[in-house]
This record gives sequence, C-alpha cells and structure tokens, in this order.
Amino acid sequence: MSENQGQLLPVYVLADESGSMHPYVGDLNAGLASLHRSLLGEPMAAAKVRFSVLGFANSVTERLILADLRAENALPRLSASGGTSYEAAFDSLLRRIPQDVDTLKGQGYRVHRPAVFFLSDGQPNFGDAWRDKHRELTDRSVTTAAPNIIACGIGQAEAETMVSVATHSDFAFISVPGAQLGASIAGFFTALTKSVVESGNAMASGRPELVVERPEGFRLAIDEV
Repeated sequence: MSENQGQLLPVYVLADESGSMHPYVGDLNAGLASLHRSLLGEPMAAAKVRFSVLGFANSVTERLILADLRAENALPRLSASGGTSYEAAFDSLLRRIPQDVDTLKGQGYRVHRPAVFFLSDGQPNFGDAWRDKHRELTDRSVTTAAPNIIACGIGQAEAETMVSVATHSDFAFISVPGAQLGASIAGFFTALTKSVVESGNAMASGRPELVVERPEGFRLAIDEV
C-alpha cells in the first residue's frame, strides 16, 4: 500500500466553449492565466489542489487533467465553436471523476469530494437529456465521488437552469441583468481563485472545507427563479 501523501481537493473548471463564447475567448484565457499566477503566489494552498480544465461545446475537450499548478509553466488556452451540450459535459465528468479519484488514492493521497466550477453563457441544446447524466453524476448512492458543483450563468443562461446544475442552491449564481460578458467572466475567475485559495488553505490548516465565493456582479440564482 502507498504511503499516505496527505490530502487533496480535485478542482474542475468546466467552461463553455460554444460558438457564442467566441468574442470572449480572450477573457476566458486571461482568467485562467490570472488564476495560475495567483496560485503560484499561494504555494501552501496550491499544494492541496489538483486542477483540471475541461471545455465543452458539442463535445468535451480535456485541456488539463489533475495538474499541480506549481509545476505548470502556463495553463492551456480555451477556444470556441459549436453548440452547448450539457449532456456531453456531465457525461465526461461522470467518466472522469471516479477515475481521477482512484488515481490520486493510488498515489497515496486522501481525496476530498471534488469541486466543479461550471460556467456557461447559454441554455443547453438537445433538450433535457443532460438531466439524466447530471443526476447520475451527483447521486452519491450511484457515484461515490459525486462532486459539489458550483454553477455560474452569464449572457443567455437562465437562473432556473443554474439552480438545476448546482448541487446546492447557495452554489448557483447568475450575472446581474445588463452585465457585460467580459466583466462577468473576470468576476467568475476572481471568485474561483479566491475559492481555490481559501479551500486549499483550509485543508492545509487541517480543517478541510469547500469555500465558495460569490462572483462580483452575480446574484444567487435562486433569487431569480
């Protein structure tokens, strides 16, 4: 059996790369770069996190998997084209998360429940088929490593949908009416960075908890439903 290496929090950024995001790809990539710089300045927090970046459109592209950000020179760049398949997004997590947790445990780590930070600017295509995959992913009696999902909607995303995506009503956010998408994306990544740093520091202190920051310029989605 592997020697215990300590405890880790797997964090997934699940970012909308559909065609409607094309004008804002620069904002997405700037947000990832800023997050990386901030985590490099917080080595104790960064040591407790393994970071993955997945982009979804008609299908899912795995940009980064279980990275220790202290060892990364730069984060991958996102792009944009195609539709908005929530079904593909949650199916990918359903297959990947249990595999990733098993990998980390095999390396001797204690693994805390993964956190998924979901960002979308629109409604899912292909109707409601995504709900079955989401239900399977988040049902802890089915998926032992079922993640906590923090859902942030911008642009044409609807509050009710974000409430359905998030695993707790306090984890569902929607940008305020009239907000510029670029500013909303920046707010998302600033809050994501704070959440990751504070959660990592909590783990390093021996009092592990998931800390979720509300992005600036967002409201709780439940207030909008």
